[in-house]
Amino acid sequence: MNTNELLLLAKKSRIKILDLAFKSDGPSHLGGGLSMVEIFSVLYGKILKYNIESPEWKDRDRFILSKGHGVLPFFVALHYAGFISEDELYTYKKNESDLISHPVMNMRLGMESSNGSLGHGLSMGVGIALSLKKKSNLNSRVFVVLGDGECNEGSVWEAVMSAAHFKLNNLVAIVDFNKLQSDGNSETIMDLGNLEKKWESFGWEVCSLNGHDIEALVDVLSSLNLTDRPKVIIAHTVKGKGVSFMENNNTWHHNRLTLTTFDQAIEELNNS
Repeated sequence: MNTNELLLLAKKSRIKILDLAFKSDGPSHLGGGLSMVEIFSVLYGKILKYNIESPEWKDRDRFILSKGHGVLPFFVALHYAGFISEDELYTYKKNESDLISHPVMNMRLGMESSNGSLGHGLSMGVGIALSLKKKSNLNSRVFVVLGDGECNEGSVWEAVMSAAHFKLNNLVAIVDFNKLQSDGNSETIMDLGNLEKKWESFGWEVCSLNGHDIEALVDVLSSLNLTDRPKVIIAHTVKGKGVSFMENNNTWHHNRLTLTTFDQAIEELNNS
């Protein structure tokens, strides 16, 4: 996909996310889902190698959503990629559905891992990346998306340290740095300081960018890591991006759309 196609995909994805949340008849993690839409659009529209006819293709790239509650853009990305049909997508949060509030490993649907409790996904990514290296599978990369609030977890930093130790240059972490978490402002709850310098001090190659800039994401994610270090992208984002009353409003971390708020949000996105 070119830049214009990716921009259109991001817009369609936001509308689909809101439609899914509204029709699920309950609260959803909208704020932290909307902050990652461009990241998912670029990954599944341009970067990741996958095969919907053969989901376990050995040369596929592996993707792990460590920030499991931000699942809505993931489901929508898998839908537009061809893994999840329209009918199956709208079983979200319905009885006996494979699509619940967090990802559950299902290779048929393109989900490599189950993720609920925070702080586990990067460790899994390290293990997969190390395994691929030991198998001399140099054609695959492992991508892990984390939240900035998730970086409060000690297990994240154990994984960061081990990835550098094992020189996992086939591993790419993306931090959705929207500055808010469930209980409020991330800096107030647990100040991460200079996040870029922190990852760099652990031995990672670090790139900091606007997480809503399609072209910047494509440029960084397209470039193979030619060093012997893992790569992290600190993606500065806006929680609730695209909907004015949700942007930087932590009320929408986990909230329920009414007909009025749904209509307002859809009108804004259609006119954007």
